[in-house]
Amino acid sequence: MTKTGRRRMGSLRRVMPGLDVPATYQKEWFGKDIISGVVLATLLVPQGMAYAELAGLPTITGLYTTILCLLAYAVFGPSRILVLGPDSALGPMIAATVLPLVASDGDPQKAVALASLLAIMVGLIMVLASVAKFGFIADLISKPTMIGYMNGLALTILVGQLPKLFGFSVSSETFVGDLVGFVQGVANGETVVAAAAVGVAGIVLILALQRWLPKVPAVLVMVVLAIAATTVFDLAARGVSLVGELPRGFPPFTIPNVELSDIGLMFAGALGIALVSLTDTISNSSAFAARSGQEVHGNQEMIGIGAANLAAGFFQGFPVSTSGSRTAVAERSGSKTQLTGVTGAVLVLLMLVLLPGLFRNLPQPALAAVVITASVSLADIPGTVHLWRQSKSEVSLSLAAFLGVAFLGVLPGIGIAVGLSILNIFRRAWWPYETVIGRVPGYEGFHDVNYHPDAKHLPGLVIYRWDAPVFFANVKPFRDNIRQLARAEPKPRWILLAAEPITDVDTTAADVLIELDRELDAQGTSLVFAELKHRVKDKIELYGLKQEIDPHHFYPTLDAAVEAYMALTGAQWSAGD
Repeated sequence: MTKTGRRRMGSLRRVMPGLDVPATYQKEWFGKDIISGVVLATLLVPQGMAYAELAGLPTITGLYTTILCLLAYAVFGPSRILVLGPDSALGPMIAATVLPLVASDGDPQKAVALASLLAIMVGLIMVLASVAKFGFIADLISKPTMIGYMNGLALTILVGQLPKLFGFSVSSETFVGDLVGFVQGVANGETVVAAAAVGVAGIVLILALQRWLPKVPAVLVMVVLAIAATTVFDLAARGVSLVGELPRGFPPFTIPNVELSDIGLMFAGALGIALVSLTDTISNSSAFAARSGQEVHGNQEMIGIGAANLAAGFFQGFPVSTSGSRTAVAERSGSKTQLTGVTGAVLVLLMLVLLPGLFRNLPQPALAAVVITASVSLADIPGTVHLWRQSKSEVSLSLAAFLGVAFLGVLPGIGIAVGLSILNIFRRAWWPYETVIGRVPGYEGFHDVNYHPDAKHLPGLVIYRWDAPVFFANVKPFRDNIRQLARAEPKPRWILLAAEPITDVDTTAADVLIELDRELDAQGTSLVFAELKHRVKDKIELYGLKQEIDPHHFYPTLDAAVEAYMALTGAQWSAGD
């Protein structure tokens, strides 16, 4: 291959990471990926159909969407385990965008066309966002935030599946509503005993096999046994809901035919769905990448989710996002690469075309058991305990993320968690660590008096350290701390700023420093700088700070500044220092 050809292939592989999988694929992964894909397919079918109805669309569109988005993400998505598809969070947003435009005639074909166009618009927004390098959103999600998010997601999924496990349904869109509805349903005698027996037995079987026979595909074994139980015990006659016959058909390539006037009205909805889908995808990608030791590539994730939406949109599908529960199922089943998603998509396609009745006798409570056991694996209780021991302030972020997801919903919870993470970064810069430092007998250099109360000081010299940039939001606390040091008795002659940790100074801070220097000079105290970084020194020269402050009050090192002070004042360290 020529040099130009190799360069083009390299560019192509960056855009389509899935092309690298065959080159690095290990043969021992094949069986795990195929089994995981089979297990995943048992969830893809009923969830795809249900979320299509939630979006106000024909159930078959949910299966079309599932097939195409998985195939597209396998090529364009960077994560080897992430599972995309119809999402419960996006369903109401799709319905709110599409249904008002078809309300006049209620034409389902028009609804499908509008939903498909919505998916294409979302896909284009994602790709453009990737070109604009908005993948930095992934960097805003800290580890404590992610632990709390996953714990909240686990609880939300678990509670949402409980009514289905017990054989009845609850009309609710919130965690509290699901929990209250479940308790009321049980209290009112709505439980189907046979359904609860199948569901609970499924959970016990999966957990037992995962605990004692980890190499056995626990979920697949449970699904097969549940189908067999339906025939042997005639579960349908005992009130147990079954998956039932699947719609037959193949997703045709279609260019959505809509009126131009509808496009403008749909843009706001597409933008909102893109934002929600991106946040959800980045959050799940970050969480599962951390669990598997992989890295998150935010911009590439946007290309992956954009390609998935474009593919769905051109095959009568609707907007998609990441599924935490389905990804957890794939992970629990041993998934190693995108072949899991491809296998799931192919199986769904084959079922639609050849075997629409294959999973007809699969009990719905068995599916609930699969999702519940997967949700348990999402929770990171040991990580939460470890975080509690490490940092009480950061565990509060984790708790806030957990409560936000559990009580406000998954996506609002993510927004709250990310917002708190950003505020925590700002808080650390606003109120950074600051201290006085001195010389400690037996140690080189200068050290924090909070950790070395026996540190020695030269008479009239205070060495102060501020561990952050100095900017508009924190310069007043910085100034007040130095003012307090200047009021000490006996009055210091020099306040020496150990400036090495200061990485930046803005114009507001420069003005305050000039005023502070004048104020201290009037009191007989000099403000002196040591170890300023070259970049910061260049900035303060540009701001005029070095013209206002005595140029002799800038030293390259602390030792040089201390020696200059000793030469000026005659001060000496006590014997033994």
